[in-house]
Amino acid sequence: MRSRSPASVLGACLIAAALGGCGGAAPLTFDLAAVPGQARQGAVARAIVVSEPTGLQPFESDRIIVREPGGALSFLGGGQWADRLPRLIQTRLVQSLENSGRLRSVSRPGDKVASDYQLISEIRAFDIAAGSGEAVVDLSAKLIADGSGKVVAARVFTARVPVAKVDPGTAAAGLDAALANVLADMVRWVNAGR
Repeated sequence: MRSRSPASVLGACLIAAALGGCGGAAPLTFDLAAVPGQARQGAVARAIVVSEPTGLQPFESDRIIVREPGGALSFLGGGQWADRLPRLIQTRLVQSLENSGRLRSVSRPGDKVASDYQLISEIRAFDIAAGSGEAVVDLSAKLIADGSGKVVAARVFTARVPVAKVDPGTAAAGLDAALANVLADMVRWVNAGR
């Protein structure tokens, strides 16, 4: 058996560390919260299907994104979301609508539940704006009548929350707070009736 030189072992370890191995620290995992239930103000007899949001490729991952002043996007090291961002936002939107207690049912496509409307959305921004020091959440949404496919309402929801620094914990907390504002606005909008 041939022995390896210390330099080759160190080189292999450095390459593995760069790829996430060799005992590197696992990134912290962060979750997003749903809007809690509120006092019931009369149910709306409607059923809604909430689709998974679409978005550009960087938003399709579980990584926390930083937008530099020139517009470049980068992933913030040391932190990640508990799931792919679109699926996590969909889950928290479903839960927020359920928590409002105003709808007959809230489901996802594929649940095989009859619905009156489909809620589709797009992630336009979900990042830390490094230049302004803000967590930015920007979602566009359309409410579509299930039978006709007609768009009955459309709106863009945006929230900005100041962040003191750009590190995983502060970034995740800022984005969670911004999403909470957006989800609360979306729940009111959906429950307003069309």
